Amino acid sequence: MTDESRTKQNEGPGTRPSPSTADQASRPTSSQSGPGTRPTRPQSGRPPSRGGYSRGGGRRPRQYGRRSYTRRRKVCAFCLAKKKAIDYKDVGMLRRFVGERGKIKNRRKTGTCAKHQRRLAIAIKRARHLALLPFTAEQIRQF
Repeated sequence: MTDESRTKQNEGPGTRPSPSTADQASRPTSSQSGPGTRPTRPQSGRPPSRGGYSRGGGRRPRQYGRRSYTRRRKVCAFCLAKKKAIDYKDVGMLRRFVGERGKIKNRRKTGTCAKHQRRLAIAIKRARHLALLPFTAEQIRQF
């Protein structure tokens, strides 16, 4: 019996034929490079990406016509000034942290830290109670 007849006997309906030595010699290996071969990357421990953007870290490719910029991180104004207390009577300063409809702006927009945001909210509520700041927008109060 020859090698070819043995491989044909072992082949079943769901098995693949094993490649012969002549087939393997014609295929380029990972160390060979040619016009139709791609260099292989070393295997890291994670699955290959699907071409999308990763969750964090990497930057997106630059789109034509738009400038990419990195947003500066907002810093708490009270921490910069090293203020211990927030005065509820300083209405000009408190107005910067109240929106046009009378709502207190959130930390993400103003950049205040959690400690000063809590103190700021208390100061705004005290100023509202003493009628130094409005509870609502003036257009709403007319009706």
